[in-house]
Amino acid sequence: MKIGIIQQRCSASIEENRKKIAANIVKLARQDAQLVVLQELHDSLYFCQTENTENFRYALPIPGEATEFYSRLAKKNEVVIVASLFEKRAAGLYHNTAVVFEKDGSIAGMHRKMHIPDDPAYYEKFYFTPGDLGFHPIQTSLGKLGVQVCWDQWYPEGARLMALQGADLLIYPTAIGYESTDTKEEQQRQREAWMTIQRSHAIANGIPVVVVNRVGLEPDPSGMTGGIKFWGSSFVAGQQGELLYQASELRQEAVVVDVDLRRTETVRQWWPFLRDRRIDAYGDLTRRFVD
Repeated sequence: MKIGIIQQRCSASIEENRKKIAANIVKLARQDAQLVVLQELHDSLYFCQTENTENFRYALPIPGEATEFYSRLAKKNEVVIVASLFEKRAAGLYHNTAVVFEKDGSIAGMHRKMHIPDDPAYYEKFYFTPGDLGFHPIQTSLGKLGVQVCWDQWYPEGARLMALQGADLLIYPTAIGYESTDTKEEQQRQREAWMTIQRSHAIANGIPVVVVNRVGLEPDPSGMTGGIKFWGSSFVAGQQGELLYQASELRQEAVVVDVDLRRTETVRQWWPFLRDRRIDAYGDLTRRFVD
């Protein structure tokens, strides 16, 4: 499968961000991309740095104006698109939602972010209700896509549930970066941990992983912090966790990565983790903590 990834800086202009995305999708389609994955909340700045009710203006219904825009892009370029939108489900009820568009422009499915963080500069619990669609791969003309969103990527349970339902690959639109007061050493530890946990999902499940992150500095509107320096580093890992591509920490990129999905069966034959799972002994995983 030829997978296009778009890592870009965002501005305060939704029109400008979408124009840049559209141009990059055209570019990737001309390079024979079949699937294009976008970063988390790509239409706007990452507004969760502060708790401000004015930011709910970015939320839109699904289906609606935003999905119509990406539907047209998917159909015109004959590619499957994984987009990330701020969904307005009802007044006072909002989700961080990944939407998958089939190459004919139809909506193949969506995933509402299940794990919602609440950390300094990532005040997502103020904006997003935890997802209620569970962990289910989305069937497309290219195969089953195991789509989750950002903070979901740290949890092996979601990755495993996707794999057990036949996901051909795992996909994570992302928005993560450095806190300005962290030391260089701490920043490096965080980025390496972020990559390692997701590469481990590829290894444990024997399927590729696609991760697309934001890049560039986005100031804190409140002025209380130095803002978030998104660390880019979008990557694609193969079935054994090997890096097939890693983007820059600083630059915007739109590239196509060729991933051989046929290796999945061979790798799972070498490393039969699914065969050897002790499903009779995992009952306590459904508990919050085992005393």
